[in-house]
This record gives sequence, C-alpha cells and structure tokens, in this order.
Amino acid sequence: MISQWDRRFAELAFMEAKKSADNGGLPIGAVLAKGDRLIASGCNQRVQLGDPIAHGEMDCLRKAGRQKTYAGMTLYTSLSPCMMCAGTIVQFKIARVIINDTRNFGGNEEFLRSNGVETIDIAHADSIALMAKFIAENPDLWREDIAE
Repeated sequence: MISQWDRRFAELAFMEAKKSADNGGLPIGAVLAKGDRLIASGCNQRVQLGDPIAHGEMDCLRKAGRQKTYAGMTLYTSLSPCMMCAGTIVQFKIARVIINDTRNFGGNEEFLRSNGVETIDIAHADSIALMAKFIAENPDLWREDIAE
C-alpha cells in the first residue's frame, strides 16, 4: 500500500536526484523516513566528491548517522539500488524500499525481496525521464557508475 507519505518522500528522492544532476553529478537521490518523519536525505556524489562509494543511498544513510535500529523505516530511492546499496539495505535490516525507477536500471529487486525486504516500484515518471535523459547525454559517466 502506497500512502501519501510514500508519495511525498518518493518525490523528495526525485528532488535529491535533480539536485545532484544540477551540480554535475548522477541524478540519483534517496530518503530515509520512519512513517511521516524524515530521518535523512542524500544524493549521488560520486562525481562531486570523487568518491566511488558516494551513491545516493549511501549518502542518505551517512547523513542519517548512527541508528540503534532501522525497524519501521523505509528507504526511498530514485533509481533501483545497485548491489552495494542493496547489500547495505539488507545488512541494516531496512524492511521496506520504495523505488522510483526500475526501467533505466534494475535487477536487485529480487535480491531484496529474497532477503525479506518489501520492495515496491512506483514508476515515478519524472525520475524515469530524468535518468533516461542523463544516460543518453552521458553514456560514459553512466557506464562508469554501473561499472561497465
């Protein structure tokens, strides 16, 4: 079930992706929330920081700081998580992930589900369009990001 808060935080993940793109980075953003309470948000900063691990989900989790538990939290991401980020989601026992875009990049949804993570693709049109445009305009940077 998708709530009004899910839609709000999915839109915020998109805005984080747009912020990264506007600053020369890959358009990927993430938000961590517990119910209607925002915990943290972040964006992909691989280009901006020269850090290969600064994916949107990782930036968001870093900004969330130490958590005693991730119980009851949802991670919202503008693009399907890579294996590094999916593994972190499983490691931290984040039970729910809302994904804006699995069309431009996907494949780890089944891994998340097989590890007990409720995984929902909401097909957020703006996220899909922003990433498709980025890939078309920056194919080399995109291939670098996904290690191809």
